[in-house]
This record gives sequence, C-alpha cells and structure tokens, in this order.
Amino acid sequence: MAAALADPDAQPITPEEGERMRRISRVKVLRRRLGLTQIDFSKAFGIPIGTLRDWEQRRCEPEGAALSLLRAIEREPETLLRLLREVA
Repeated sequence: MAAALADPDAQPITPEEGERMRRISRVKVLRRRLGLTQIDFSKAFGIPIGTLRDWEQRRCEPEGAALSLLRAIEREPETLLRLLREVA
C-alpha cells in the first residue's frame, strides 16, 4: 500500500473524481438500459454524437441543461421521446 501511495501515477481518486466517474458512467448505463446505440440515443434526444461519446468515455461530464435532460430521460424515457417527437 505504501508503495502505491508513493507512486505519483497511482494516487487514489478524490471523492469528486469518484462522483464524476459514477455520474458519467450512468450515461452509458442509461443508454444501454434503453437498448439504444450511441447514434440512436443521440438522434432520439438531440444530443450531438461527439458529446455523448465524450460523456461515455469520461472526457467531459454533462452539466446544466444536459444533466437535467439526462435525469428526465432516466425517469420518463418514453414520455420524453413522445414529447420530443411531437415538437419536432
């Protein structure tokens, strides 16, 4: 354990980093739970494919309105899909 802590490349993650990893991982879990490919999820919810891939690969994290959209998708995916189709 001491050797691992002394290695600058093997430092434990901070609570904030752990939360970020959990939150971003949820995007992929959510998409898979809905049975959608990245392209299908992207088109269905109006999320740019590059942004979705960045979230899933932990290059950046959803914030603000995007995070609210993901929470809505998580709670009521069918309702949200229907509403988005109606306004398109």
